Amino acid sequence: MTANGNDGNNRTAAQMPAIVPARTALVVMHYQTDILGLFPSVAPALLANTRKLCDAARDKGIGVLFANLRFRPGYPEVSPLNKNGQGIKQLGLFTDDRVAPELGQRADEPLIVAHRASVFFGTDLAVRLSAQGIDTLILVGIASTGVVLSSVAYASDADFRLYTVKDCCYDPDPVVHEHLFSTAFDSRTTVLSLAEALRLLA
Repeated sequence: MTANGNDGNNRTAAQMPAIVPARTALVVMHYQTDILGLFPSVAPALLANTRKLCDAARDKGIGVLFANLRFRPGYPEVSPLNKNGQGIKQLGLFTDDRVAPELGQRADEPLIVAHRASVFFGTDLAVRLSAQGIDTLILVGIASTGVVLSSVAYASDADFRLYTVKDCCYDPDPVVHEHLFSTAFDSRTTVLSLAEALRLLA
């Protein structure tokens, strides 16, 4: 499925588990300018899809949070033992970028700054969610093999009720992307197309 695609499921909102807006948050992960700049061919569709999802969540009274990968100049947060971190350091990115402006981040929508693939590791995200009584998360992000996989694994173990929106996630490896959504993500989250997510939030 492409960023504009639909997985063919035609579930109605009545067939999907209902959500309670006050106990639900949409977490938009790594939709930041440096990352989107790495994937210019798919960025416009991903941004259009995710803006629709953000606006639907806002209209429903669901809180929207953004999470960016961020480092200080020189990457002092990157351990020489961390192979993934060393690869990120070599890119020379993620020191001064920002949330994609196309998503219309509002003043009351917080930005979580993470130094690892998971948006939970080393951040206060779990504490923020717990303090607000949030037990249900809608997760979207770039890339599926990075931030989405790491964050889904943590959130599932932390007993959050999880949704993922496939049309708002992307990975440069389409085979692994599809495999994750049919296996690891399907076993831990309710996987939705954008159309299904919008019906759920209507």
